[in-house]
Amino acid sequence: MKNSFRIFTRLGGVRYYAAFGSKDLKIDGVKDVIAVASGKGGVGKSTTAVNLAVALASKCQLKVGLLDADVYGPSVPMMMKIDQKPEVTKDMKMVPIENYGVKCMSMGFLVPSSSPVVWRGPMVMSALRKMSREVDWGNLDILVIDMPPGTGDAQLTTTQTLQLSGALIVSTPQDVALIDARKGITMFSKVQVPILGLVENMSCFICPHCSEPSFIFGKGGTHKTAAEMGLKVIDTYRNGYT
Repeated sequence: MKNSFRIFTRLGGVRYYAAFGSKDLKIDGVKDVIAVASGKGGVGKSTTAVNLAVALASKCQLKVGLLDADVYGPSVPMMMKIDQKPEVTKDMKMVPIENYGVKCMSMGFLVPSSSPVVWRGPMVMSALRKMSREVDWGNLDILVIDMPPGTGDAQLTTTQTLQLSGALIVSTPQDVALIDARKGITMFSKVQVPILGLVENMSCFICPHCSEPSFIFGKGGTHKTAAEMGLKVIDTYRNGYT
């Protein structure tokens, strides 16, 4: 995670990109918006987004928000240990719920955890707009968005309605995950969102008895993909540790 800090605390060219974007796409009071994305589900994207947001708030002393954009399968309520509904201000804006120093908003705050969200694309897009723009975020240094997997309506809506400072791509080392990670990278490139780098999750399993690594999902796949696409692997996790 230390390598990730370097990316987000000195945003540099990313801040330049955000500063000259359309003012209509910016959220009042939010300096930078970072998307944590993956092409495929189950690679640890939400875990990475949550840990990154909490670490930026606690270690870097930044004002951080976390938007759970996965309408169909929100993970933030459980990971951030939040079980309540947001309050609403006089001007009808939702108040994000804060825990671990991070202001959070999720569809999981609005519907029971056992109830599926059975919505078509237009309703999902409307919900994303409300959870991003009709929320009283206050002043934030960074808003981290936990994106849903894939490259569909939700991803396009987010990139078209918000001024993203950059995207962080999470993948596991095996080919089946990297194929979709490439698609995610290509999508963000097409809509002119800078790619901050790749995070390799579940790079190996460390035996708790002998401490020997086992490369269950293969070895070197993420680094190879990053090199081929002119990107950097900014962090690698094994068994949940760097």
